Parts: sequence; C-alpha cells; structure tokens
Amino acid sequence: MTSLEINNPEALQELEEAFEGYERALLANEPAELDAYFWRSELVLRYGVAENLYGYDEISAYRQRRAQQGGAPQRDIVRKVITTFGRDFGTANIDYVRRNGRKGRQSQTWVRMPDGWRIVAAHVSLLQDSD
Repeated sequence: MTSLEINNPEALQELEEAFEGYERALLANEPAELDAYFWRSELVLRYGVAENLYGYDEISAYRQRRAQQGGAPQRDIVRKVITTFGRDFGTANIDYVRRNGRKGRQSQTWVRMPDGWRIVAAHVSLLQDSD
C-alpha cells in the first residue's frame, strides 16, 4: 500500500491561495469570481443556510440573486483548517462570526481540475444556541 502525502507544501499553498481568493470574492460580492471557483458540473453541490443547490447552474443562479440583494453577510474567520490529501484533493473548513454576531461554519471539498482547484461540494450553516 502506498502512503498518501498529507499537506504536500506546494499543494497546500495552492489550495490556501484558492480558498483566500474565494473568500475575497465572497466578501466583495463578486458572483462571477465565485462561480469560477466551483466545478462546472451537474454533480457539484452546495448546501447553504437556507438552500440546497445541485449543479453548477443552480449555484450560479443563487449567486446572481444573492449579489442583487447585497451579497453574503460580512464575516470574520475565527478558525481555519485546510488539509490536502495527495496533490489533487483537499478540504477547507472554517468557523466564522457574522458581523451581526451569528456564528457559523463552512466546509468545502476541493479537487484539482485541469483548470485549477475547484469546489466540488460545500456546506454552510449557522450554529444554534442549543441542541
């Protein structure tokens, strides 16, 4: 059995840069930039705070509607864990606090495609005060 390299330095740096680009585009309300980070496939998915989106077209349409409403709420990342598995697969997970005080979390699964790192699955949720 071959060993899987965790956090190859080059792959990790590339994924961190991709994640930071996504985060900048999110907070700047740039839907076309955000779209570019998602895999262009009907198999990509994004579970949001109030929506379940299946396929690139649904995610892109959501981003367009959200942009017209002012974009995503501003937030600050309080914890971030980015991990690569081999050179072509990784995850990015954050805890964040919206500027209104609501706490949330985001998980993204990334895969290196021929045109760069792309999100293939994402989940965003807000934390509740109790179970």
